[in-house]
Amino acid sequence: MEFERQESNLVFNDLANSSETNRFSSNSITEDLELSKLVLDCNHKKGILSSCSSKQLPPSDVLSNVWRSIIDLPPALISEILNCLDPKELGVVSCVSTILHNIASEHRVWKEFYCERWGLPTAARFSDEKSWKELFVEREYRSKTFLGRYSIDVLYGHTEAVRTVFLLASAKLIFTAGYDSVVRMWDMEEGLSIATSRPLGCTIRAVAADTKLLIAGGTEGFIHCWKVVEGLKHLFDLKGVDKQNTEFRLWEHEGPITSLALDLTRLYSGSWDMTVRVWNRSTLKCTQILRHGDWVWSLVPHDTTVASTSGSDVYVWETNSGTLLSVIHNVHVGYTYSLARSHTGDFLFTGGEDGAVHMFEIITESKEHRVVQVATWIPHSGAVYALAFEFPWLVSASGDGKLSLIDVRKLLRASRRSLGKRVLGVKESDQNTIEPPQRMLHGFGCNLFSVDIGADRIVCGGEEGVVRTWNFSQALEIEQRARALRGIRLENRMRRRRLQIEMNGKGGRSDRCSVAAKKNPVNGDRNNSVWHSKRSIESKVKT
Repeated sequence: MEFERQESNLVFNDLANSSETNRFSSNSITEDLELSKLVLDCNHKKGILSSCSSKQLPPSDVLSNVWRSIIDLPPALISEILNCLDPKELGVVSCVSTILHNIASEHRVWKEFYCERWGLPTAARFSDEKSWKELFVEREYRSKTFLGRYSIDVLYGHTEAVRTVFLLASAKLIFTAGYDSVVRMWDMEEGLSIATSRPLGCTIRAVAADTKLLIAGGTEGFIHCWKVVEGLKHLFDLKGVDKQNTEFRLWEHEGPITSLALDLTRLYSGSWDMTVRVWNRSTLKCTQILRHGDWVWSLVPHDTTVASTSGSDVYVWETNSGTLLSVIHNVHVGYTYSLARSHTGDFLFTGGEDGAVHMFEIITESKEHRVVQVATWIPHSGAVYALAFEFPWLVSASGDGKLSLIDVRKLLRASRRSLGKRVLGVKESDQNTIEPPQRMLHGFGCNLFSVDIGADRIVCGGEEGVVRTWNFSQALEIEQRARALRGIRLENRMRRRRLQIEMNGKGGRSDRCSVAAKKNPVNGDRNNSVWHSKRSIESKVKT
């Protein structure tokens, strides 16, 4: 007991010395206070009266040093703390005080949030006047448009089934192709046909484009390419009017080409010859051949890796060396037709012949790649021929003539991985907690072969030979107007209720109204649930 009293005395003596000399930091004082509280609590529980209880409290200046806030920390440390937060938590922090609002709003992590979800914004969306936080909040808000009202545009022009569609949102262009062997270019805003290529001689099953190159893959094994024409409003001269060596073909595949993709330095093509070929965009030479055991149906690249589907399996390859990083066997019952990938490359979505949609996470640990299944949906009764992803929406097109929209936001969470890189992680949840598709778009009686999403629009093509676009760009404005009207109606209803209460409170007016109602012969049939309108009574009087 005596030892415990001496120990508590020593603790308070140390605190008194620190307050006099002011040699210790606030952190050490806080730790000493916590230690002293623990000792006193322990002594109190044992029924021991400590002699330190009569000591005076530390001076006010010491207490002011103890209760310091986060803004007193070095800026570099504050930045590291904010880096560990997700967008929702960072928004909460910005509401605490004006100083934290300024720090959190201008933090560089908002740029990371935006880029890892949607990539760098286009020149049309980027503005120097807006901060990255404002851009993120605006884009996040507009991602809710796909739950609102929409308008449908039907684009006519193809004479046979449409096998592939591609939406180039940065240029507001839509490219389509199919069994009629031509590639068509459409204006996304107006829904009008801009140009049509000459017949390419076979079915076109794949199209991909960026602002520099347009490529189309045919069933005869060629890749038809169009380079951008400088000064041309719609980028590409599909008709070939301007002879500037902007149109050429690449021949390497020995079977029909089923999928195409582009990035900044490479061109990717998949074929029924059971290979995926990687091309150098500057030299237009094939640099890697990735061989599979069955027909290649779909592929999607990210950075130095490319994921592909062959038969019922999914492969993940390293494109520089051609190394197979991971393979998932028997993903679907039957063929795995479609593939999509998140912008960070960590999540894969597959659609197959069994009508199911699977979600996988690619985990990289010490140069080892593991693929873990996260979720499964079965929204269709037919094969899923196409998938498209734009955070947070996954869109699937099926042979049952329906489109499904799945919001995967709740399956993801912000987390920190190695080297301080911010990526998306997965919540630990079982299949019972996975929500069904948030929306189904239907009304078509035939196969839907291709789908794409972007710029508040969904574009789809199928066996009908027409291209449909769902325009959600006015959904938020329509919802705001509807809310305003609901607010006005609610306000009028409350005003009428207040007036009624005021009238009822003045001199028993309600009693007089009830007596007058009883004396009124017109409403004498109320007990019989018969209500007479004024017009019918007048007609009876005239008669």
